[in-house]
Amino acid sequence: MDRLSSVEGLVVSQKKEWGEILSGFETKNKYVILDSTGNELYRAAEENGSLLARWFLKALRPFEISVRTHEDRVVLRAVRPFRFFFYRLDVFDAQGGLLGTVVRRFSLLRRIYSVFDVSGQEVFQIFGPILHPWTFEIREGDMIHGKITKKWSGFLKEGFTDADNFGITFPPGWDVKLKALFLGTVFLIDFAHFENTGN
Repeated sequence: MDRLSSVEGLVVSQKKEWGEILSGFETKNKYVILDSTGNELYRAAEENGSLLARWFLKALRPFEISVRTHEDRVVLRAVRPFRFFFYRLDVFDAQGGLLGTVVRRFSLLRRIYSVFDVSGQEVFQIFGPILHPWTFEIREGDMIHGKITKKWSGFLKEGFTDADNFGITFPPGWDVKLKALFLGTVFLIDFAHFENTGN
């Protein structure tokens, strides 16, 4: 994930096939990851999974998303096991080493996640304010370190597809592993809050 070392922001754009748009039948999710100036850094795609899970579980389905370079080398994997509540995501590096885990916490009105390091210690929280349903703040205690924001992509795109675009901002000098962990977190937020919702 060396390409993340100098970036302070990313755009994660979901890609829809025309057959999927016209038929309304959901295929495996695909994304393009860009830097803040629009240069393509990586591509990501949902792998494995069954057609039955896609039909019946929809956004609740378990998934594995691999992030790859242009040379088709895997640099990151985001894996979500099946859960009805308290969603969980494990993010792994290219060698299969765990970078961290993200778990949904109980909250009646807000969207709150805990972010754990490899030793199981909570190091960050992701907080979705009630009045900003498309924003998720990356917090350490009361300090906001960055944001994950669903970006409206224009009337035509929103009107005809449910493809999502997300922006992520990081503080200057953040470690590449932290950036990679929160890049993986975008896929969980997309599935948990925006998949098949039309939002």
